[in-house]
Parts: sequence; C-alpha cells; structure tokens
Amino acid sequence: MTDSDRPRYESPADRAIREAMERGEFDDLPGAGKPLTNLGDPDDALWWVRRLAEREHLDFSAALPPAIALRKEAAAFPRSLQDLRTEAAVREVLEDFNRRVRRDRLRPPDPGMPQLIAPTVDVEAIVDEWRVLREQRAAVRPGAARDPADHAPGRPGRAGRATHTSKWWLRWWPRAR
Repeated sequence: MTDSDRPRYESPADRAIREAMERGEFDDLPGAGKPLTNLGDPDDALWWVRRLAEREHLDFSAALPPAIALRKEAAAFPRSLQDLRTEAAVREVLEDFNRRVRRDRLRPPDPGMPQLIAPTVDVEAIVDEWRVLREQRAAVRPGAARDPADHAPGRPGRAGRATHTSKWWLRWWPRAR
C-alpha cells in the first residue's frame, strides 16, 4: 500500500481551513497573493518581538542593561533637553544623569557578564550646546525665546495652567439633565 492509497487523517482545524478556502473566504483579504515582507533574518528567534516593537512603537529601553540604557540616554543629549525652559533645569537633568552613572559604576556586574561602564557627561559642554539649539529654535520661531512663565496671565509661576479657579473634579461628576 503506497502513501497515496492510505486514508489520510484530517484534523478539524485543517478541514475548516480547507472548506473555507473552497468557499473563497480567503480570496479578498488584504495582501492576498503578495509576498510576505520584513521577514528579517531567518536565524533571528526574536523577529516577532522586533516587529511588534516597531509596529506598536514600544520602548524596550527598560529591558536594556543599565549601562547601555545610560549610554543611549547620553547619546540623545542635548536634543532631548530642547523642551526644558531654563538652564537650571538642564543642569539638574545632567547632574542627575551623572549621579545615576556613578551609582551604576558601583553596582557589581551581572554574573557571567562583563562590567559595562557608561561615561559621565560634561555638563558645561552640553549646556552650551543646549543654548545654541535654543537660539536656533528662537531664530526659526520668533517669540519662542521668551520664557512663557515670565509673561503668564494670572498668578505668577502658573504658566500653561488655567487662570480661573474651576473645580477639576466637577468634570468627572455626572451632570443632571
């Protein structure tokens, strides 16, 4: 008896798929008849994780070793500091970064892993770069160099907040109609 003469077992799932194909239920799907794209490296076991991260715009920086996460954070300076309004805030962020780097250096390496070291940043150099970026941004958008906190209506130091004294919790309370 050859393989073609033997009765073939068809699982319920296989039968349901075959019947749906015979009815033409898969004919009008988007991408039908087109090759699969972005398959990546066939030896990459985590291809689906990378595709999910790209599609959902996920940030896996918390899963990185701390030294590598710190290096990535340092590589983004001073562009990541553009939205800070004052030089004191920029200095505070950079000094906090250097504190975290020094704390990471005191941490023992993970077993079986080499000691990774992230360098500290030069606060003055990055503050100077931040000033240049801020001036360039102000040149592109006139009036952007002003600090809105200096010219906010209402109470001082309340820039960007509502000047009226509404009760915020009333927005969550159901209204009687």
